[in-house]
Amino acid sequence: MAIIQTYPTPDELARAAADHFAALSQEAIANHSHFSVALAGGSTPRATYEILATIEYAQKVNWERVHVFWGDERMFSPEHEDSNYRLAADAMLKVIPISKDNIHRILGEAKPQDAARAYEGTIREFFNPHTTSFDLILLGMGDDGHTASLFPGTMAVHEDTLQVMAHFVEKLAAWRVTFTPRLINAAKNVTFLVSGERKARRLRQVLVGPYQPEVLPAQIVRPSRGHLRWLIDEAAALHL
Repeated sequence: MAIIQTYPTPDELARAAADHFAALSQEAIANHSHFSVALAGGSTPRATYEILATIEYAQKVNWERVHVFWGDERMFSPEHEDSNYRLAADAMLKVIPISKDNIHRILGEAKPQDAARAYEGTIREFFNPHTTSFDLILLGMGDDGHTASLFPGTMAVHEDTLQVMAHFVEKLAAWRVTFTPRLINAAKNVTFLVSGERKARRLRQVLVGPYQPEVLPAQIVRPSRGHLRWLIDEAAALHL
């Protein structure tokens, strides 16, 4: 059962997400000495990252024990303005006291298939010999119902062997590297951040409409043992 929490404004949503991040980091570090998190791209997560980079949150998050990954990436260099890595780096990673060894980025400048294989290897090595299960995976949702780089009508939505895959997204005419549902649904916590009236009708379809993940890939996110949360603002919740 998903938990849905609604906040009056995007700013309040971003702060709630930062508090959620901090609380889960404290819990994970107390339990197993580190906190593994996969970040999302997009404007809504960016606001959360900027809050996490403040002095206030330096007292709440032990960044030396945090390991940062990404749920998907565009095939650009890390300096490119469309890189998900760069978004997080500019908003948070360049400010917080985190070791470079704890930042595990997808090689967007590499060939897509090579980048996907390398990243799956990085993840397996990090979790070995334990079960691959992130403490937190942050996700956004596009106004077409996609999440990470799981787009409508793509094979990645039903990939059940690989944990990370590269695929060509025809609607974007571009390659993407993405976590697969298998990896996302193994996480201890999966949290969507959704903001804005533009996504309100699609959000209703995802949450209360018929189950059709080929059309609405966000519906495929159903953690097997973990917790699923939707943190949304009132504009996104307009039709709920």
